[in-house]
Amino acid sequence: MERNFAVAQLDEIDPVACPCGQARRAFGESWNTLATVHLTDICQDSRVHYHKKMTEIYVVLEGEGHLEADGEIIPLKPLTTVMIRPGCRHRAVGNLRIINIPMPPFDPADEFED
Repeated sequence: MERNFAVAQLDEIDPVACPCGQARRAFGESWNTLATVHLTDICQDSRVHYHKKMTEIYVVLEGEGHLEADGEIIPLKPLTTVMIRPGCRHRAVGNLRIINIPMPPFDPADEFED
């Protein structure tokens, strides 16, 4: 019988490169159509990108910096939370560790750079 829950230990997932730095992505199973959860380490050379379908919620865990979102600067510090809607060109700047919650689940085909 399939379980009605899933568990992930984010610090044990191998990181993958992303426009923001390195992400440890959980809950990417094919049955999941709602959201994924990423532990993301943002480096200073993050690149501006956007998504056509996906909404993201960033929750800052550690560090300070800012988010550039459609030309606006949003200061970031621990427990700052930002919802980024589809089409918003964004990048995080600084040394930050965040939880990123993409909805629907992260799809690399929905990641674009100008």
